[in-house]
Amino acid sequence: MVRTSDFDYSLPPELIAQTPLEHRDRSRLMVLERSNGSIAHHRFRDVIEYLHAGDVLVFNDSRVIPARLNGRKVDSGGKVEFLLLRRLEANLWEALAKPGRRVNIGTRVRLTNGSCEVEVLGEIIEVGAGGTRVVRFSDDTLLPKLGEVPLPPYIHTPLSDKERYQTVYSREEGSAAAPTAGLHFTPALLSDLEQKGVRCLFVTLHIGLDTFLPVHEEDPCKHIIHREYGIVSSDVATQLSQAKIEGRRVICVGTTSVRLLEHAARDCDSANLKQFGGWVDTFILPGHRFRMVDAMLTNFHLPRSTLLMLVTAFTGNDLIKRAYSEAISSRYRFYSFGDAMLIV
Repeated sequence: MVRTSDFDYSLPPELIAQTPLEHRDRSRLMVLERSNGSIAHHRFRDVIEYLHAGDVLVFNDSRVIPARLNGRKVDSGGKVEFLLLRRLEANLWEALAKPGRRVNIGTRVRLTNGSCEVEVLGEIIEVGAGGTRVVRFSDDTLLPKLGEVPLPPYIHTPLSDKERYQTVYSREEGSAAAPTAGLHFTPALLSDLEQKGVRCLFVTLHIGLDTFLPVHEEDPCKHIIHREYGIVSSDVATQLSQAKIEGRRVICVGTTSVRLLEHAARDCDSANLKQFGGWVDTFILPGHRFRMVDAMLTNFHLPRSTLLMLVTAFTGNDLIKRAYSEAISSRYRFYSFGDAMLIV
C-alpha cells in the first residue's frame, strides 16, 4: 500500500531558492536514467545534449494571473485577502480567502487599488471544500488592475521582475502558480532546440489550488485532488499521436503537462489521442501506467505533495529517493526558483 509518509523528506531551509538565477538556463540539471539508475550533473543549458532530432517537447503555455487581491469588509473594515483559483463564469470565481473563518456567505468585500481609482465589490455566495469560497465580483474585468501575481508561500523575498515568475512562452492567462519547470528555458535555447530538429508543442493547463495543498491523509487515495482546466488542440493531438506511432519520444516539460496528457489519453490509445478541452482531475500515483509520456523535465518538489507522488510514479521509488538525497548533499536549489531534473 502506498502511504503519504513514503513521500516525506527533510530539506534544509537554506536550499529553498528565494530568487531566480540571473540567467534562466544556468540553473543546475540532474539527469536520471531509469534504464540503469545513473545520476549525472549538468547545467540546464546542457539539456540539448540529451534531446534528439524527432523528439517532441510538450510545454504548458499557461500564464500566471494577478490572482492575489486585498480588500476590506464593507461592514467592519477588517482585512481580507483573496487568492483567485479559477473563473467559473463571468464575475464568478473560486478563491481562497484569508482569514477563512471570518469570511462566510454574505460577507461583502471592497477591493481597491492604492489610488482608489478602481473599486470592485466581492460577495461570498458559497463556502466550498478545502477552505475555498465562491465569490461574485461586481466587475471582474477590473481585477487585473487590483491584483498581484502570487508567489508560493515558501518564497519570502520580493521579486523585482514579475516576468521571472512567467515562462518566456506563456500566453494563455489563467494560472494561480507558474509551471515552474519551464522557467529555465530562454528564447535562444528554444531556437537551438528547433534547429536541432526537436519539435516544440504547446498545451494549456491552468494551475490551481492543489499546488498549494499538501496531502494530509496517510492513504493518498483519500486525497481529493482539485480540478484544473486544460486544453490540447486538435493539431497538437495529431502531432503527438503521430510521434507515438513513429516511436519518437514525447518529453513533457513539467508535471502539469504530464497530468494533462495522461488525463487526455486515459480513454484512448496513445496513437489516437483526441482534441481535449475540459477539467483535469487525474491523480497520478505509483502504479499508474503512463500512456503518453516517455521522459520529463521537472523541478524538485515539496515533501508529501501530489507532484512528488507523480514523479515517483514515473521514476520509481528507489531512484527518486536516491536522487533527492544526492540533490540535498550536492546543495541543489529546490522548488519554484530552484534547479531542474531530466528523467529519461
